[in-house]
Amino acid sequence: MERNLDNFVCKCCGYCCSLPGYVILEEGEPEKIAAFLDLEIYDFTERYTVLTVARRQLTLIEQDNGRCIFLEDDNSCRIQDVKPLQCQGFPHKWRSKDLEKGCEGFRAMRRAKHA
Repeated sequence: MERNLDNFVCKCCGYCCSLPGYVILEEGEPEKIAAFLDLEIYDFTERYTVLTVARRQLTLIEQDNGRCIFLEDDNSCRIQDVKPLQCQGFPHKWRSKDLEKGCEGFRAMRRAKHA
């Protein structure tokens, strides 16, 4: 993995939000997102979340193709202003080799490094 992320610039390619996997909601995040969407908390959790396999945490549901339920067709985030901490942490707090391979921001860093 790239170690120095000083030159990382998000290209809004949506790749980080397109791979299947959990987006775990931390304490208070369901309420914050529900309020942003002008939904009652129960309506939000019923419509947009499921329990993880361990049945201990809520995770956002995915679209049929694995994309985040809040990733729009133009790769913008419908809940950008209140997106979960997990989402905010990419790529500085977490990332994977699979994400780095498909992410346009990482591709641009590699091209600049080899130029």
